[in-house]
Amino acid sequence: MRNLTLPLIGIFASGFSALPATAQQIDNTINLPEAQPGECYAKAITPPKFDLKTAEVVLQEESERIEAVEAEYKEVERMLIVKEASEKLNVREATYKTVIEEIEISAAEQQWTSSVNGQVIPASPDMLAHIVTSGVDLDSAAPGSCFTEYFIEAQYETQSQRVLVKPSEEKITVTPAEFESVEEQIEVKEASVQIVDVPAVYRTESESVLVEPARTVWEHCGLVERSDNTAGEIMCLTQVPERYETLTKTVLDQAATTKTVSVPAEYQTVQVQRLVKPSEEIRESVPAQFETITKRVKTQEPQFFWLAKDADVEDTATPTGRVVCLDAQPAQFTSIERIEISEPAVTVTQEVPAEFQSVAAQLLITPATERRIIIPARTRTVTSREQVAPGKLEWRQVLCETDMTPEIISSIQRALQREGFNPGPADGIAGRNTFDAVEKFQTENGLGRGGITFEALEELEVKTAAL
Repeated sequence: MRNLTLPLIGIFASGFSALPATAQQIDNTINLPEAQPGECYAKAITPPKFDLKTAEVVLQEESERIEAVEAEYKEVERMLIVKEASEKLNVREATYKTVIEEIEISAAEQQWTSSVNGQVIPASPDMLAHIVTSGVDLDSAAPGSCFTEYFIEAQYETQSQRVLVKPSEEKITVTPAEFESVEEQIEVKEASVQIVDVPAVYRTESESVLVEPARTVWEHCGLVERSDNTAGEIMCLTQVPERYETLTKTVLDQAATTKTVSVPAEYQTVQVQRLVKPSEEIRESVPAQFETITKRVKTQEPQFFWLAKDADVEDTATPTGRVVCLDAQPAQFTSIERIEISEPAVTVTQEVPAEFQSVAAQLLITPATERRIIIPARTRTVTSREQVAPGKLEWRQVLCETDMTPEIISSIQRALQREGFNPGPADGIAGRNTFDAVEKFQTENGLGRGGITFEALEELEVKTAAL
C-alpha cells in the first residue's frame, strides 16, 4: 500500500506560510486534511470575488435662473355702483295642510289582542299585567285562548275645561329703507409690483473619489527546482493599492433671487347713494283662542278582573266588552287625519338691485411675476470594484504523481482542448503548458488553483481510478 504523500506541497506551503490571513485572503491550511493512504493534497487558491459598483458623482448641483415678467393691463369699462343694492321686505301669511297618515296598529305576528265592541287591537302591557294579577297564567296559555274583562262600575262627575282651538301667532308689517348721497374714492387701477432678478453665484471645488479599493492578489513569483529535477511554482501575495480619481465640481454658492418694487393704485371720486337705514319689520302678537268644554271625570276607580272566556262569573260583575286572545294575525293599519302648518308666516325679502355708472379703468390682467428656469445638475458615472468574498487558501485533493499516467494526462489534455484551453499536444506528458492550461481553466471557472485538483477533473469529466 502506498503511503500518504503531498507532492508539490512543500513549495506551496513555504510560499504561503509567511503570509498572514487578512480580510481579503483566508488561510484554511493550518491543519492537515484527514486523508487516506494513497491520497494527495495540495494548497489550492480560490481567488477573491468582486462586484462592479457604479455611483453618480455630482459635478455641478442643480440651480435656477430667474427672469422677471412685467405686469399686463387692459383698458376696460368698469361699472361703478352709484346706488347700493338693498332689500324690500314682504309678508307671506302662514298656510295649512291636511295630512292623512296610515298607522300600523298591529304587527304581523303571534301576539295578545284585545277585542272591544267587535274591534280587535293589540293588548297593552298594562292590560296583560292586569290579567296576570287576576290569577291567570298567560305563559302557559295556548294560541286561541281568550280571556274576558269584568268590572264593578266607577263613579263620575261633570267638569269644565279650556281647550286651545287656535295657537298664538305674529302679524308682520315692514318699513322701507332710507339712503343718502355721498362722495366715494373708487380704485380705477390696481396696485402692482415690478420684479428685478439677481443672478446666482457659483464656486468651483475639487474632490478625490475612490474608484478601486486596496486589495491583495496571488501571483506567480518564480519556480523552485526540486530534488527529482521537476519544477514547482511559487505563489506570492501582492498588495494592490487603492486608486482615486480627482473630479471638479461647480457648487452653488448663492441662489438666484429677486427684488420687488411697489407700484401704487390709482383712484377716482364719484357720487354714490349709501344705505342709511335698512328696511325693518314690525311684529305684532296675536293671542291664542280657546273654547270651554264639559267633560265627565271619574271620581272612583272601578274594580277590574279577568276570567277565561265562558267561565262562571258572579252576578255583580259586568263585562267591559274587552276580550284578550292569543292569536296570529296580519298587520293592521288605521288612517288618521290631522291639520299641520304647511308653511309658517315669514318675511319674504325682495332684492332691489344696485344702480351702476360706467367708468373707464385699467384692469390688471397678469401681475408681475418671476419665471424660474431649472438648470439641471451635471453628473458623472464612476465605476469601482468592491470585494464581496475574500480569497481562500485550502487543502484540495489533487492527482498524485504516481497516478499521472500517460493515459490520464492525455485525457486531461484532450478535455482542456475541448473546453478551449491549449495544453499543447495530447502527448501524455505533464509539462508546463499542461499545468498552465489547467490553472487557466481553474481561474476562469472560479475553481481553486494549486495543481490538478479532483474538483478540476470532475469539471473536465476526466475519470481516474481514485474518482
